Amino acid sequence: MNKFIVSKDVKYAFTIQGEGEPLVLLHGFTGSKKTWEECIKTWEKYFKVIALDLPGHGETDTESARTISEFCSDLQDILKMLKIDKAHLLGYSMGGRIALSFAIHYPESVHTLILESASPGLKTNAERLKRVENDTNLAEQIMEKGIIHFTDYWENIPLFETQKQLTASVRDKIRQERLSQSPEGLAGSLVNMGTGKQPSFWKRLHELEMPVLLVVGELDRKFIDINQEMQQEIEEVQLKTCEEAGHCIHVEQPEKFVKIVMEFIEKKLT
Repeated sequence: MNKFIVSKDVKYAFTIQGEGEPLVLLHGFTGSKKTWEECIKTWEKYFKVIALDLPGHGETDTESARTISEFCSDLQDILKMLKIDKAHLLGYSMGGRIALSFAIHYPESVHTLILESASPGLKTNAERLKRVENDTNLAEQIMEKGIIHFTDYWENIPLFETQKQLTASVRDKIRQERLSQSPEGLAGSLVNMGTGKQPSFWKRLHELEMPVLLVVGELDRKFIDINQEMQQEIEEVQLKTCEEAGHCIHVEQPEKFVKIVMEFIEKKLT
C-alpha cells in the first residue's frame, strides 16, 4: 500500500512492508519502488522493507530539483520520521550510487550497505564533464521527443541487452514502468543526479566501515571490472557475481538475488 512522507518541499511515495530489521531499497534510473515487488515477497517475511520512489520517478512529487547530496539529506530526515536509527541500505545502479553517497555522509545510519551493479562515479573531471554534456543532451531529447521515443531508445542500449532474454510478461512490466515516468522527472534526474554530477567517491571508499556487499551479474563485464576495483578499496567487503544475469540482477534473477542479499544480512546479524 502506497504511503507518502514529506521532506522539505518533496512529497516522497514509498511502501513499508513486514517487521524486523529495516531494509531500505533505492531503485535505478527509469525505475520505481515497483521494481522490487518480486523480491519484497520474500524479504517482508524477515525485514521491515521500505521502498522509495526517487526524485523524478514514480509517484514522488518534487517541487524543486534534487541533487544526490540533497536527496541523501531528505533520506536521513525520512529515516528519523519513521523512527529508524539504522538500516540495511540496498541500491541498484543509480540507486547504488545514491546509497554509497548516503553511507559516506551518514555512516551512523547504515547497518550494512548493499550495492547492485553500482559505481563510485567517474574518476576524472574530464570524464564527468563529458558525461554531464551527454546527460544534458539526452534530457533535452526526452523533453523534445517524449517518453515513448526515449523508452524505445533506452531499452535497446547495450547495458540492457540481456533483458531481451526475459519472458514477454517481465519485459512488458519493465517497459510499462519506464513509460509511466514523466519526461520532466527523468530529464531532471539526469541533469541533477546523473553520474557526471556525482562527486567521485573512489578515494573515499576506504572510509566505509560498515559491512559492504557488492553484487554484479556475470554478463555485465563493465560493472564486474568496476566492482573488482572497488573491492580492493573497501575494508569489510564481499563481492558476489550472480550467474545468468546482466545489469539488473533483481529483475533478471530475482530468486538468486534475494538469496544473496538474505545470506549476507543474516550473517552480519549473527
